[in-house]
Amino acid sequence: MKKVNARELHRDLGYFFLGLIITFAFSGILMNHRDSFHAEKYTIETKAIEVNLADEKDISEEKAIAIGEALGIKDKFRRHRIKKDELSISYEKTDVEIDINLGKGEITTFIKTPIVSQMMFIHKNTSNWWIYFSDIFGISLIIIAITGTLMVKHGKHTFKRRGWKLAVAGLLFPLIFLFFLS
Repeated sequence: MKKVNARELHRDLGYFFLGLIITFAFSGILMNHRDSFHAEKYTIETKAIEVNLADEKDISEEKAIAIGEALGIKDKFRRHRIKKDELSISYEKTDVEIDINLGKGEITTFIKTPIVSQMMFIHKNTSNWWIYFSDIFGISLIIIAITGTLMVKHGKHTFKRRGWKLAVAGLLFPLIFLFFLS
């Protein structure tokens, strides 16, 4: 039986997962900024609205669907939420945002951005087969990281001489962020 070569394993896993690594990295960057802009979709129409909510703070799903129907939205309902006195109703191709206190808001109609929306869908997908594939991908990234440490065997840039310091710094960086953000 042939001995497993760390360099070859690193290279082949890197080649195999190249597209997925780029897709996850690109869509992850876009998802980090989803509160600033919606890369996944682009607006084709925005319309101001005024709705009488009768000071209702606890709006149920049925009430949200009824509001959408009263506004003439024939799109597939996805979800609703109330955050900071603002009602957001999300449909497949339409978003509604209403200030609960004023009853004023807007309807935004959009379409999915080609390629970008599919990349972001892959990033957010939770189907069983994708979860298993993502687990394999995660294990492979661990193998790529470990085999990467074994590739340089001589000189001043080995893992033993220099690489471990960078690895520790790379590990501490997210831990510091988690500590300060939680």
